[in-house]
Amino acid sequence: MPSKLLLRSAAAVVVGLALTASLTACGGSSSADSKGEEKVVTVYSADGLKSEKGDGWYDKVFADFTKKTGIEVKYVEGGSGEMVQRAVREKTNTQADVLITLPPFIQQADGKGLLQAYAPQGSDKVSGADKAADAKWTSVVKNYFGFVYNKKELSEAPKTWEELLDAKYKGKLQYSTPGVAGDGTAVLIKSMHDFGGKEPAMEFLKKLQANNVGPSSSTSKLAPKTDKGELLVANGDVQMNFAQSKSMPNLGIWFPAKDGGKPTSFALPYAAGLVDKAPHSENGKKLLDFMLGEEAQKSVSEIGGGFPARTDVKPTDANAVELTRIMAGVEIFEPDWADIDKNLTGYVDAWKSATGS
Repeated sequence: MPSKLLLRSAAAVVVGLALTASLTACGGSSSADSKGEEKVVTVYSADGLKSEKGDGWYDKVFADFTKKTGIEVKYVEGGSGEMVQRAVREKTNTQADVLITLPPFIQQADGKGLLQAYAPQGSDKVSGADKAADAKWTSVVKNYFGFVYNKKELSEAPKTWEELLDAKYKGKLQYSTPGVAGDGTAVLIKSMHDFGGKEPAMEFLKKLQANNVGPSSSTSKLAPKTDKGELLVANGDVQMNFAQSKSMPNLGIWFPAKDGGKPTSFALPYAAGLVDKAPHSENGKKLLDFMLGEEAQKSVSEIGGGFPARTDVKPTDANAVELTRIMAGVEIFEPDWADIDKNLTGYVDAWKSATGS
């Protein structure tokens, strides 16, 4: 994510075609269009929207896109920060056409000059908080930060951060690495909000470290461990964990509150931007248009377990109803992304110092 900051993912980048058999059937093997541009588009993305079983939102959208356009989608997946750093390294020889990652890494990508302005068709229906004012990036799937717990081992979800200090969570709690994973960075953002600032948040996370298994560059790998009971609690995001729960029956979603406060969360959208000097810029534009189209947006909840980025698309499928229930009673706050983008390195350094990581 829902990463998808926070978003996430594997230390080893997984590269693969998002489409296989459908490419041949749909003419995706054609090498160039009438303008001479190769019929391919390369997407660098935080994890969470593509399924290993081939039934994720990316799987459907990319297949439909190729069927309609004949343009093959090449897909590279990794942690939110990892994808940005890879694009930075390739800046003199740009490989990606579209970059999709979570805040604050999409802002970081913009600050490093990786993105060019493009307002996809349908982006006028995306709220101002979920897109850049200068059209450098636009959310394609809305998502929220959250935690997971094992429903089999725990009769009910924990309610507060402070409960996680209990000895029963020693070696049974893990969160992904801030500064590397989007959802891991989200742990810092939410704790600083809930505890009222950097210092009290770091003081708490220092105590929590006694129960923490240790670093993880991949948030998506924590849910399977939680489902199996190897962990009792882990961080994640609503979209990714909701999708995972379909095949992980012991996975429950919850939102920590500070003792005496309300459960909180914040939007952690999958934000997409057209890469500067993209080798297949026109194809990248077409894909962004397609992802924000009504048909693709209507399938966000039903297929991907997330929330449409477009405010005019209001799905009523069973997943949409359940997602509304999950978010009921959760107080949504809006982080100061400009501050986080500016001071992220300092916040991560403070976390490393506090936790000895």
